[in-house]
Amino acid sequence: MVPEIIILAMVAAFLGLRLYSVLGRRAEQEEEPVPQRFESEDKPPVRTAPMPAPVAPPRMVELEGVMPAVERALREIAAADSQFNLAQFLDGAKGAYRMILEAFWSGDRETLRDLCDSDVYAGFTAAIDAREAAGETLANSLIRIEEVRIHSASLDGRTARIALLFVADIAAVTRDKDGNVIAGSLDDAIESRDVWTFSRNTTSRDPNWVLDETDEG
Repeated sequence: MVPEIIILAMVAAFLGLRLYSVLGRRAEQEEEPVPQRFESEDKPPVRTAPMPAPVAPPRMVELEGVMPAVERALREIAAADSQFNLAQFLDGAKGAYRMILEAFWSGDRETLRDLCDSDVYAGFTAAIDAREAAGETLANSLIRIEEVRIHSASLDGRTARIALLFVADIAAVTRDKDGNVIAGSLDDAIESRDVWTFSRNTTSRDPNWVLDETDEG
């Protein structure tokens, strides 16, 4: 009997040690604090998509020195025509200024018809006709455009009009029918100041502006 009791006691002790080794470790693990989401080293923190930076409203160009009424008119034109870009308009106006002058000097009526409205075109062609009737020719040259400044602007219904002051250096020579110089000199450029007004129907599919008025600056 005694040996059997001893053997049973040893088995019970062995089983007790096994249970403690399992249950005791599990209890210790359950007592450990649960790591917070931002303290876990095993899991990377959840990344949220960055908020997009606020988009600044589109601006035309700096309008330094422009009267408030003119600035309001330019913004009305931009609101009426989503494709209007003042910087591009000014670049295009510079190109048109050169093309129209050179077309007038050379008598290129086709180019003038494309870039001018009917009234301005009529004025240019009348001057060309008179010059040709007298047998005179022009040998003018646009040396440089010194300055382009916004003079005025308006939106009348669907018609946008912007007047620009052009300050340019021009060498001008007029020759008679025999080729003799009767006015001007190519060696001395003179300053020219012109106020040209360009217009466009803001609902038109044609993006081009036309010259509809000329004046001295």
